[in-house]
Amino acid sequence: MGLTILSFFTAFLVVLFFTPSLIKVAELKNLTDAPDAKRKLHQRQVPTIGGIIIYAATLFSYALWLPTDDASDFKYIVTTTLLMFFVGVKDDIIGTAPIKKLIAHILCALVIVLMANIRIKSFHGIFGLYEIPYWASIFLSLFTIIVIINAFNLVDGVDGLATGLGFIAALAFGLWFLLVKDLVMSCLAFSLAGALMGFLYYNFSPAKIFMGDSGSLTIGLIMSVLAIKLIEFDRVSMIYPLTIITKPVLAVSFLIYPLVDTMRIFIYRALNGLSPFHADRNHIHHRLQDVGFSHRQTSTVLYAATVLIIFVAYLTQYLDPTFALLTVVGIAIILCLIPFYVLKKKSKTEAINPQLDNTIET
Repeated sequence: MGLTILSFFTAFLVVLFFTPSLIKVAELKNLTDAPDAKRKLHQRQVPTIGGIIIYAATLFSYALWLPTDDASDFKYIVTTTLLMFFVGVKDDIIGTAPIKKLIAHILCALVIVLMANIRIKSFHGIFGLYEIPYWASIFLSLFTIIVIINAFNLVDGVDGLATGLGFIAALAFGLWFLLVKDLVMSCLAFSLAGALMGFLYYNFSPAKIFMGDSGSLTIGLIMSVLAIKLIEFDRVSMIYPLTIITKPVLAVSFLIYPLVDTMRIFIYRALNGLSPFHADRNHIHHRLQDVGFSHRQTSTVLYAATVLIIFVAYLTQYLDPTFALLTVVGIAIILCLIPFYVLKKKSKTEAINPQLDNTIET
């Protein structure tokens, strides 16, 4: 446990003390994001390279406190996150075509799945399925990694949102791996959690710096590794009540908002004949703002919703795996539909009021 605490606070302090210097450098070199009335709600130039300090602090802390008795996955995690990090930095500074980023996602996923052998091997009773064929395991794992990477990239649209959601997920993963005595993965999760907690101080509204793609893509990749490791952790090494919780359901609950919003937005774009990577303002966090929520309120509401879903996932431990998954995802979808219902009702009210005003004037 001592190593995990050291991992957390080392990353936290690195980010807390060195981010101001990074902000100054970004402003001097004009590495900032300009306001955009169509999609970007900030009113001033904001540095966009915060991912540099997040990744540097995470990697530094993880390497420093990594248990030396088992580091078999370390080289694969480092090499893939480095690739994802540099792709993100390039995109933050000069831009990168979506297809090139997707190729990088696939390359990283292939290394994780084929070389590190970090892959989903079973459905754990969901839909009545357990062990799955090797080829199906490969494709499912690749799909999972790519979706999670893009999920964190897409939800980074409100001050502090991706940072806070990442912190909650990393902390949850870290605590779980600590309970099952996997210090290697626990140190990785707590290193990331510490870095994100430190960064949230500067990224919460009004944000002084954004994480950019260098942050969101790297966080997404680390989260995908943690999620698959949790799903495939040996049940024999687990303690009660962790042994009776459906692990895929728990992993999904940690990442629930990025996953639900990403799948919803991809389906929406596909139905409207748009590219999955087409930028718009149809995310759930945008709808919350349209209802009237501020950046702070939007982020806080989605933090609370995530914690609630994790609690629900814990309560489903005695349920059938399929029903547990449907319960967790179903409640998440219902929560996500509330802003759309409120916005629709608000639009109807605004449409009626002008008619009433005209009647009075007449």
